[in-house]
Amino acid sequence: MSDALALVRRELGPDATVLHTREVSIGRLFGLLSGQRQIEVTASRDVNIPSRLLQKEHSQDAPFESFSLQTYSRPQPATPSMFLQSARQQQELLPDVNEKLADLQTMVKELCRRSKGSKAGDLSEVFFGLFTKLIHADVNEELAQELVERLRREGRAGQSDPLALQARMARMIEADMRAAGPITVTPGQCRVAALVGPTGVGKTTTIAKLAANFRLKEKRRVGLITVDSYRIAAVEQLRMYANIIDLPVKVVSTPNEMREAVSQMSDLDLVLIDTAGRSPKDEVHLHELKTFVNEARADEVHLVLSSVADSHALEQAVERFGVVGPMALILTKLDEAHSLGNVLPVLRSSRLPLSYLTNGQNVPDDIEVADPPRLVNLIFGLDGAL
Repeated sequence: MSDALALVRRELGPDATVLHTREVSIGRLFGLLSGQRQIEVTASRDVNIPSRLLQKEHSQDAPFESFSLQTYSRPQPATPSMFLQSARQQQELLPDVNEKLADLQTMVKELCRRSKGSKAGDLSEVFFGLFTKLIHADVNEELAQELVERLRREGRAGQSDPLALQARMARMIEADMRAAGPITVTPGQCRVAALVGPTGVGKTTTIAKLAANFRLKEKRRVGLITVDSYRIAAVEQLRMYANIIDLPVKVVSTPNEMREAVSQMSDLDLVLIDTAGRSPKDEVHLHELKTFVNEARADEVHLVLSSVADSHALEQAVERFGVVGPMALILTKLDEAHSLGNVLPVLRSSRLPLSYLTNGQNVPDDIEVADPPRLVNLIFGLDGAL
């Protein structure tokens, strides 16, 4: 234990705080084989644990009334009671650290078990580094294991080069994505595109960005239709954008009104339809939304999803909104997402191509046509903001 404490002070400095100590068995091959028993010390130079040593009052000696043991820069010797107090502090400050470490070890063990038949024989440091990088990017452990194992089975040269392996991993992920390209507009032909999706994913703002780009940059004649009569603020927001860009806008509340509105705008190049946000669990309103889209005879239906949502919520949304007939995906709020690995499962399972990515509230700037290599770079943290 004294050697361990000396190591802590040498590595982290004399002011490091010991949070926890225990005796552990260090296994070889990530715990699959038993090894020697060692001392484990959890310490930090950043965690500040207030001193619980009692301070003596010197009422008879005024110059020493503010005396405190903490005024000394030299660290105090550790005592058994301090270790007990530090352990309690660890329980309060880091309640789930041990659980997360155990989960990670379990994932690594499983990956090692699946890899026993491969040429490498065990999980090398470079593969483990790539695996943890995927986990850090919010790729779920099952998919991370699958991707790393596929990479191992290739058995190609450069297995020890981290950059080469990451490049191959990027190409592998890109192969699981498809790009739909932008909305296609042909002069003299009216193109109708509808945006659908759950509540709060940014459909109205995305509609405004698309309308502004087609009207101001590509000089197309654009019209807007909204059926979002359930949220008055959204209708007023779209009216405001339409007035600024100088676009016609119509608000409809029934499928018949939708058919009439599209007919009245048939002389335009592009009609963009903003629909009401629906909960993926609300089957009645989802079928109502399908009726509106069918009456509009939309040429394109884009499902708008927030990149902040977790993988399960994204997959559920794609499944439930399938009744509306989406043809492409738009990912929004990339600027709010901590990481983007959570979108990989839905891109693989749905096989819906990506059409656009949005990254902020600025109209018309914060939107771009989706590009798989670009998205993969964002997932791995190799690219900046949009």
